[in-house]
Amino acid sequence: MRSFGLIGYPLGHSFSPAYFEEKFKREGIEDASYQAFPLEDVSYFPFLVVREVELCGLNVTVPYKKQILPYLNRIDPLAEKIGAVNTIKIENAELVGYNTDIEGFVEAIRPLLPVYHESALILGNGGSAMAVKAGLESLGIDYKVVSRSKDGDLNYDAITKEIVSENTIIINTTPLGMFPDVDFFPNFPYEYLSNGHLCFDLIYNPEETAFMRLSAEQGAKVSNGLEMLKAQAEASWRIWNT
Repeated sequence: MRSFGLIGYPLGHSFSPAYFEEKFKREGIEDASYQAFPLEDVSYFPFLVVREVELCGLNVTVPYKKQILPYLNRIDPLAEKIGAVNTIKIENAELVGYNTDIEGFVEAIRPLLPVYHESALILGNGGSAMAVKAGLESLGIDYKVVSRSKDGDLNYDAITKEIVSENTIIINTTPLGMFPDVDFFPNFPYEYLSNGHLCFDLIYNPEETAFMRLSAEQGAKVSNGLEMLKAQAEASWRIWNT
């Protein structure tokens, strides 16, 4: 039996195990299983690999998409370029890191983009934000990173009405609002949004986050990250089976 799974912490919010188990049933895949491996610290990762001898592949979620890099034998050039891994293939005791978040994000957001969208604000600068940056670049969309720390282009206090009006795509890559902490949301000036904005949340649990609700109240078009999850999961499955 081939074993696959998800590492991160916490993992109570994740739909990935249910998605893959349903996929296995739907497609008649009988030699595979998928489970969540919540790791309180990324340093536990090598012990997991040794313990789970049938492990063939893993997805990686917050907060380990960057932290996992030193534990891998090789990293795909695209994942290395953006500095984040969300998929690991394990073959002949070699661990190879990939990033399917880019493909998943582009597939999910492209149908939502009218022609006039030219620039974006990315909220957060973690591992998921790295994939969003690469995805926006592939779509020819300029962006600025909004972060509480000094590693972004802007901090939240610097966001003006003019900046919001100039950037008609707002993407939340932070975990704020993720189940079970559903009342949290980025400290963004939602009152500056309009019906000309697209507000995309990478979170998919809950279905409507506080970020999405506050944005929709201003007339913005909103979407969660469920389609991105599905697309990146399918891309991961293709990597594990080639």
